[in-house]
Amino acid sequence: MAAPNDAAPQETPVRKADKDAPLIRDIRLLGRILGDVIRLQEGEAAYALVEQVRQLSVAFRRDQDLAADRALKKLLKSLSGDQTVSVIRAFTYFSHLANLAEDRHHIRRRAVHERAGSQQEGSIEVALSRLRWAGITPDAVARTLATSYVSPVLTAHPTEVQRKSILDSERDIAQLLAERDDIQARAQLYNAARDTLTPRQLQANDEQLHTRVAQLWQTRLLRYTRLTVADEIENALSYYEYTFLQEIPRLYADLEAALGAGQPVASFLRMGQWIGGDRDGNPNVGADTLRLALGRQCAVALHHYLQEVNQLGRELSLSSKLVQVTPALAALADASGDLSAHRSDEPYRRALSGIYARLAATLTQLTGGESALHALAQRPAYASAQDFLADLRVIEASLDSHQGSALALQRLHPLIRAAEVFGFHLATVDLRQSSDQHERVITELLASARITPDYGALDEDARQQLLQRLLRDARPLRVIGLQYSEHTAHEMAIFEAARDLLRAHGREAIRHYIISHTETVSDLLEVLLLQKEVGLMHGALGDADARAELIAVPLFETIEDLRNAAGIMRGFYAIDGVLDLLRAGGAEQDIMLGYSDSNKDGGIFTSNWELYRAEIALVALFDEVNARNSGQDIRLRMFHGRGGTVGRGGGPSYQAILAQPPGTVRGQIRLTEQGEVIASKYANPEIGRRNLETLVAATLEATLLQPTKPATPAFLAAAEQLSRASMAAYRALVYDTPGFTDYFFSATPIREIAELNIGSRPASRKASQKIEDLRAIPWGFSWGQCRLTLPGWYGFGSAVQAFIDAPGKDPKAQLALLRKMHRQWPFFSTLLSNMDMVLAKSDLALAKRYSELVGNARLRKQVFGAIEQEWQRTTEALERITGNKVRLAHNSALARSIRHRFPYIDPLHHLQVELIRRWRAGQGDERVRTGIHICINGIAAGLRNTG
Repeated sequence: MAAPNDAAPQETPVRKADKDAPLIRDIRLLGRILGDVIRLQEGEAAYALVEQVRQLSVAFRRDQDLAADRALKKLLKSLSGDQTVSVIRAFTYFSHLANLAEDRHHIRRRAVHERAGSQQEGSIEVALSRLRWAGITPDAVARTLATSYVSPVLTAHPTEVQRKSILDSERDIAQLLAERDDIQARAQLYNAARDTLTPRQLQANDEQLHTRVAQLWQTRLLRYTRLTVADEIENALSYYEYTFLQEIPRLYADLEAALGAGQPVASFLRMGQWIGGDRDGNPNVGADTLRLALGRQCAVALHHYLQEVNQLGRELSLSSKLVQVTPALAALADASGDLSAHRSDEPYRRALSGIYARLAATLTQLTGGESALHALAQRPAYASAQDFLADLRVIEASLDSHQGSALALQRLHPLIRAAEVFGFHLATVDLRQSSDQHERVITELLASARITPDYGALDEDARQQLLQRLLRDARPLRVIGLQYSEHTAHEMAIFEAARDLLRAHGREAIRHYIISHTETVSDLLEVLLLQKEVGLMHGALGDADARAELIAVPLFETIEDLRNAAGIMRGFYAIDGVLDLLRAGGAEQDIMLGYSDSNKDGGIFTSNWELYRAEIALVALFDEVNARNSGQDIRLRMFHGRGGTVGRGGGPSYQAILAQPPGTVRGQIRLTEQGEVIASKYANPEIGRRNLETLVAATLEATLLQPTKPATPAFLAAAEQLSRASMAAYRALVYDTPGFTDYFFSATPIREIAELNIGSRPASRKASQKIEDLRAIPWGFSWGQCRLTLPGWYGFGSAVQAFIDAPGKDPKAQLALLRKMHRQWPFFSTLLSNMDMVLAKSDLALAKRYSELVGNARLRKQVFGAIEQEWQRTTEALERITGNKVRLAHNSALARSIRHRFPYIDPLHHLQVELIRRWRAGQGDERVRTGIHICINGIAAGLRNTG
C-alpha cells in the first residue's frame, strides 16, 4: 500500500518535530508490509490495481475531480469478481492495520504527556488533583467509593463484525509495534551506532510483522455460518483474558497509591455482561445459554486464579527456618495435604498447594473442567469465592506481619483484588426480556390455574390489583403435571436456571432483570411474580422479611416511555410492601434508559433531551420517596443503554458522564459497551486500562465535584423548543415522507447487513420492512455504512433555524442564548460536540453515490435533497453557535485519525456501491456477495464507532 495520507506522500520525508511522525512511520511500515504481502500472494498486477483504485478515489475525495469519478466508475465496473474481492480485502486489512497504528500512537502520546508531567483529562491523577483542590480528602474519596458501583456491560448484537481469529492476529501485531517502540527507545538511550543488537532486533521485528500480516491476509474476515450465542460468549471472554483480569487490579492498585496513606479502596468497579442472558428478540437465548455463559465465565476466572496461585507458589519459597509465619498460615499449610519432604520447611508453598487443589476441585464442581496442572492432593471445593479470598488473606497477613509485605505487591495483591471483583462468576450476567413476553407467560399461568381466563384483556388497574393479590399469596401458580406451552416452559426455565446459578456462583453472578418496553407498573409486578413462582422471591409481598433476589429493572426506550418513567416508578413505589422488598434486597434500584429506540423514535436532540428530563424527574422522585419514608434510603442507579454511534448514545464516556444532570450519578452508573466499540476500547490492554480509568475518573468528578450546575429556566425552555422543532423535522422525513422506507432500504446496505453472519440476533423484530419494526442497531449501522450518519444529527439544523427566527423574538438575542448554552451547559455543549464528530465522519459525496442505488429517480432526488439541505442547515447551525468553521476544531486526535484513515476507507465505499448494484440486479455470484460483506467489515473497522 502507498502513503498514509495524501498530504504526506511516501517520498516526502516526515519532519522529526512533527508529533505525528511516529504514527505516519507506523502506518507506512504496515502499509509497505501489506503491499509486499499482496505482491507475493496476489502478484504485481493485483498490487498495481489496488494503487490505481486508491489514486482515483483520492482524487475524487480531495478535488471532487469529475474525470477521476468517471474513470473510477468505469474501472470498478470492469473488474472481475476475483479482482474486486482482492482490492476490497487490501483496503479492509489496511483499515485494520491503521487502527493498530493509531492505538499505538495514542499510548505513545499519553506516555509523552506523562513524562512531561502533564496528565490528561479523564485520568485518575487529574480527577484526584481536582478533588484535592476542592478540599475533598482521600478519606472522603474512599468513603464515596465504598458505596459506589461502576460497571461497563458488554453486549452482543447484529453489527459485531470482528472474528476472534482476526482479533487475536491483530493483538500480536499490536504487541510487535509496542516491542518496536521499546527497541527504538533503547537505541536512543544506548546510542544505536555502538549497539549492534538493535539492527538485528529491528530486523527480527520486521520479519515477525511480515509473518503476522501474511497470516492476517490469509485469514478469512467473514464467517461462513451465522454467529451463535456460544461464539459471542467466547468473543467477549477474550477481552477478560487479555485486558480486564489484568488491568482492573492494576487500576485499583494505582488508585490506592494515588490516594496515599494506605487508604484502602472498596471493589466498586465490576464488569457486567448481557451475552447469554439477553433474550429480547433473540430466540437463540435460553436457560442453556445462561448456564453456558456462567460456566464459561467461571472457567475463565478460575483458570486465571489457578495460574496465579501456581506462580505464587514458585515465588513464595520462604523457609520457616529463616522466617516466621502466623499460626493461621501454619494451619493452612498443615491442612493443604502437601506432604512432600522437599517443601516441609516451605509453609507458603504448602499452603498454596492446598489452595490450588481446592480451586481445581471448584473448577471441576462448577464447570466440569480440569486444571492445567495436577493438584498434589485431593481437597474439597470452595463453597464460595469469599472462602478463597479468606485463604489468600491469611497468606497476606502472614507476609505483612513478618517483613514480607513487598513480596505481596506483584502478584498476591492483584490476585486478591481479582477475586474480590470477579469472584467465581467473572461478570454479572443480566437477564433481559420484553414485557409482552412476560405478559404471555402470566396469561397462560393464570388461565391454567383458573384464576382469570384472559389476563391480557384486563385493564391496567385490574392487572395491578390481581398481581398484588397473587404476590401476597404464598401459594405457587403452576399446576403439577400440566403441560405448558413451549414459550411458557422456555421462559420459566430461565428463571429456574437463574435460581440454581445464583446458588452455585454467588449473588453477584446475576443481579438484574431488565424489562424491555416497560410501559406500566404491571410490567414490573409481572417479573416479581415470575421470581416468586420459582423461589427467587422469598416470602410474600408485605411480609417483614420478603426479599427478591433479582432487581426488576425497567427499560424506558421510546420518547413516550421516557416521559412516563417517573410516573411509572412513582406508582410502583406507592404499592404497599414494594419499598420494604427493595430494602431487604439491598436497597438498590437500577433504571435503564434506552438511547437507541428513543433516537429512532424522535431524532438525536429530542432523544437526548427526553433522557435528560427523565433523569431529573427520577432523581427528584427518589429524593422524595427517601425523604418521605423512614428506613434505609433506596439507591438509584442509572443504566445507560449506549451504543457505539452517537445516534445510539455513543461518544466519549468521560464527557457523557460529566454532562449528566446534576445529582444523577452519585457514585452509581452502569453503561453498555457494544459492537466495534468493544474491540476499539478493550482489545489493547493499555487502551482498555485507559478507558476503564476514564469511567472511574468521570464518576468521581460527577459525584464529588458536581461540575454540572442546574440549567437555568431559559436554558430549559430553549431546549424544549429545540426538541419540539427537531422532532418534527426528523419525523417529517423518516415517518411522514412517502417512500422514505423504500429509499432507506435501497440507498443503504441494510438488506446485505441482514444477510451477514455477524450476530445471533435477527436485524428486525418482525418480518417486515417498516422502520418501526427495525432494530435501532442496524438502523444506525446502515446510515454509518453509507456515510450519512443521519441518526446522529438530523433535525438539529431545522430546530436552530426555527428557534432563531421564532416570531416575535430577536434573532440576535436567540443566537446569543444558544451560544451561552454552549459555553455554560455541559448537556448542550457535549451534544453539539458529538454532532460535530458525526458530521466530520459523514460525507455527502459518498452518500450521493449510495443514493444512486435508488431506482426511483424522483424519490432519490426528493429524499437525498431533503437530507442534503438539513445537513447544510446543521453544519451552519454548529458554526454559528460554536464559532468553529471546521469540524473537530477542538479534537485534534480524532481529526488526525480521520486525516490518516479515511482516504483508505473511500475505495471500500465505491466498491460496495458497485457490488450492491450488481447483486441487486441479479448479475452477481457468491464472490460479489462476499465482496459486499468484506466492505461492510472494512468500513465498520475504519469508522470504529458504528455499533
